[in-house]
Amino acid sequence: MRIEDARAVVTGGARGMGEHFVRRLVECGAATFFCDIDADGVETVAAATGVPGTVADVSSEADVERVFEEATAALGGPPNVLINNAGIIRDGLLLKRDRETGTLVPFPTARWNQVLAVNLTGPFLCMRAFAQRCVEDGVQPAVAVNMSSISRAGNMGQGNYSAAKAGLVADTVVWAKELGRYGIRVGAIAPGFIRTPMVESMPPKVLEKLTNPVPLGRIGEPEEIWKAIAFIIDNDYFTGRCIEVDGGLRL
Repeated sequence: MRIEDARAVVTGGARGMGEHFVRRLVECGAATFFCDIDADGVETVAAATGVPGTVADVSSEADVERVFEEATAALGGPPNVLINNAGIIRDGLLLKRDRETGTLVPFPTARWNQVLAVNLTGPFLCMRAFAQRCVEDGVQPAVAVNMSSISRAGNMGQGNYSAAKAGLVADTVVWAKELGRYGIRVGAIAPGFIRTPMVESMPPKVLEKLTNPVPLGRIGEPEEIWKAIAFIIDNDYFTGRCIEVDGGLRL
């Protein structure tokens, strides 16, 4: 599929990598729609790019259905590209000992559920809504890109995030097998540490600790993740696989 032929939906498109993906899609001539839970961010990106966006929580079934209804209207037809980018982090150890009291503090169930809801249930809801519209309207070809993470291999302090990102890659394989008959491809990307406002706000010593183990000696750029997305969209024989873009880092 040529990117300029895309009618694309980007989740989490108001900041970080998602905002970069929205901008690059527009530059490539794709009709684009995005959503984000950050209302101010949606307004800012929509004004800067001219791309329609909406405030939505991808873990809400009702919100997701609304997103795809609005996207279909705004794009002049059902989307044929989905970038499942929205995600959150709620890190913490399974058990942590309080330094003052010595009491063992277990990881809160609520924080586990929050990450699974947004990072795994969210992509499921979006993929289901996307695929249903493609099949019902005979939209072919179509492609979805799921944003996983290097943490899918298991990163200390990220039990919830690692589980969600590993599950998303597994579902990428499942959905590729199930939807190939309808002309829908499904791929995934597992970025390493990427330059985003959140990463750039880290103290220099923390950032140095992150980059030291990377064989290429630096964090990645959003554009380098975009190039992987562009490859998946463009290559009609790519499906059911995960591309790792991590500078060679192994956790």
